[in-house]
Amino acid sequence: MTEDIRWIKTHCARMDHGGCGLLVGVKGNSIVQVKGDPDGYLNKGYTCFKGRVSADRLTHPDRLRHPLKRAGERGEGKWQRISWNQALDEIAESLLRIKEKDGARAVAFGVGMPKGLEHFVLIRLANIFGSPNVIAIQDVCHAGREVTGLHTCGFYPVADFHHPTELMFFWGSNLASTNEEGNIFSQVSAQLKKGAKLIVVDPRKTELAERADIWLQVRPGTAQALALGIIQVMYEESLYDKAFVEKYTHGFEDLVQQARPYTPEKVEEITWVPADLVRRAARMYAGAKPAALQWGNAIEHDINVFDSTRVLVCLMAISGNLEVPGGNVNARDPKILGLAQFVRADLIPDKRKDMIGAHYGIIPRLMTTAPSFFRKAVLEDTPYPVRGYYGMCTNPMVAWADSKVTYEAFKSLDFAAVAEIFMTPTAAMADIVLPVAHQYEMNDIGHYGIGHGMILARPKVVDPPEECWPDMKIVNELGKRVSPPELWHENHEEFLEDLVRPAGLTYREFVEKGYLKGPDSIRTYETKGFQTPTGKVELRLSTAEKFKLKPLPEFTGFPEEDDPDYPLLIISAKSRYFLHSSYRWVTKLREKRPHPLVEIHPDTAARYGIADGDEVVIETKYGAITQRACVTDNIHPRVVSAAIGWWFPEGSPETQFDWRKSNFNMLTSMGKLGKEFGTPNMKKLPCRIRKA
Repeated sequence: MTEDIRWIKTHCARMDHGGCGLLVGVKGNSIVQVKGDPDGYLNKGYTCFKGRVSADRLTHPDRLRHPLKRAGERGEGKWQRISWNQALDEIAESLLRIKEKDGARAVAFGVGMPKGLEHFVLIRLANIFGSPNVIAIQDVCHAGREVTGLHTCGFYPVADFHHPTELMFFWGSNLASTNEEGNIFSQVSAQLKKGAKLIVVDPRKTELAERADIWLQVRPGTAQALALGIIQVMYEESLYDKAFVEKYTHGFEDLVQQARPYTPEKVEEITWVPADLVRRAARMYAGAKPAALQWGNAIEHDINVFDSTRVLVCLMAISGNLEVPGGNVNARDPKILGLAQFVRADLIPDKRKDMIGAHYGIIPRLMTTAPSFFRKAVLEDTPYPVRGYYGMCTNPMVAWADSKVTYEAFKSLDFAAVAEIFMTPTAAMADIVLPVAHQYEMNDIGHYGIGHGMILARPKVVDPPEECWPDMKIVNELGKRVSPPELWHENHEEFLEDLVRPAGLTYREFVEKGYLKGPDSIRTYETKGFQTPTGKVELRLSTAEKFKLKPLPEFTGFPEEDDPDYPLLIISAKSRYFLHSSYRWVTKLREKRPHPLVEIHPDTAARYGIADGDEVVIETKYGAITQRACVTDNIHPRVVSAAIGWWFPEGSPETQFDWRKSNFNMLTSMGKLGKEFGTPNMKKLPCRIRKA
């Protein structure tokens, strides 16, 4: 009976970054329904299919429910059940043994994209333990935009869909399929209904591209050339915001000289975008007041990420759309505990000099270690050896570029432990695997530390299985074993209280509110300037020589050279039914997308004798995989778009669930890396295809 259902308010988590407000219906200790909360700050009742079936993650019969210790060779799939005390004691002993022999920096702590507060509790553990090496995926996700924004304008410019806007400029972002860090598709739909114009830059005809006033079907890997072309038009036709540029920017004339060669006709040669569309897009964007530029993390997936993100911040600036409602805003945090204090950054003052990335001269303010640098340290002892790894909320065997090297690195480690909800290819390579409580089974706080100026309440809805612990609890208990216990809490939930205490709230009071948002920061530069060395938006970086960075964004060529033996270009696109490599084992999601699909244009498919549904071999010079053909005119004839994140939970544990077969990152390489972030070419690679 419906009257027996208790409805609990929370926010969606670990399905994507979105953060939709949810109403979760509970009977006893079981979730019977999940639906959107009409009062949700971000979503106003909207939620995607993933969110509606998200409770199914908790009840799978093969879910991990006990700590496990490797019983055979690493990766062989043989395990013995052990107690929590034994698991934590053995992890602690192994990490301390490595620290004693090679120093704290020889232990790396791994995370995926930020899921909740546990992400920052793990950084705290690394800092207290003394290791500067938190291995994260910021080299290909978020840091390119955030850190480049900090260097260029002093903040991370976020598209503001909470206020009316005249135009939305989507650049490598498809919110209709995957929500990103607090920007939700329902917000975009609401703006369109109010009459906002839409420009979309994407190699694929996405749902948003179909609704766009202008769709720029760009050649993958040429974003910076297209943006420079738009700047060229804005200057030549005097469309830029002259008052803002003259008063609040540094290096405008230098930027103009940099953009001058990029006429629309030249841009068409490089990007495949017709010259008239380049002009139309420039005029429409420049003429809209305000306009919000929404950038997706697709622009961070090649070695030229710094140029791509730099030039887009320059576009926001010269159009006068920084720090204005409905433009790109400085999303300030509410009154909560600061990140540096939370993670105890004070205990590792030399982190910047000691982290692996320092050896490679990475960009200042990037405080995590790129996976490519981590694997070099494991396999080559460069710049020093790394022998131990503790990971959570991450599946590097599938998610990192150059999966073959990842496999060799995990085979070579002295010790690895992984916390997971389900046995993954990466967990299969560990010495100890810990079973975690998942969303709905723990109290948590979302959106902390990711630059969108808000935190979201995620209260516990049901109890987890008896031996499944929240990651936050695991890290807290491990911290007591490997570092001074007084730096940790008796109860891990005290971290929740710490975070909201500066707001004058208890965690329970915060849950009643549902979310906290920081103050709107509107044109504060008029009185305070920008938080850069010049006090202005640095179209030309004043710190370029000091930090060995490029002073101006440029187009230096394609991420990988054209190769006649590989006549097509391959990209990838996230699926609306999964989160990167997560949840292939959730039945209702897998039924929606049972196979990895590679999108191929009909003309291209006909040329290679491929029909819809055929098994297709995809090859780059780095490797080969098979996926099923999806023949569609949504893709350019010279481009194919493959599925990412694929492994097969129904496969054999002895082969780590067939992670090689369809895994996109068998096609990528860490051989070429961007200097600023250590970013490999994750897409935009020459490839060839054939019917299997």
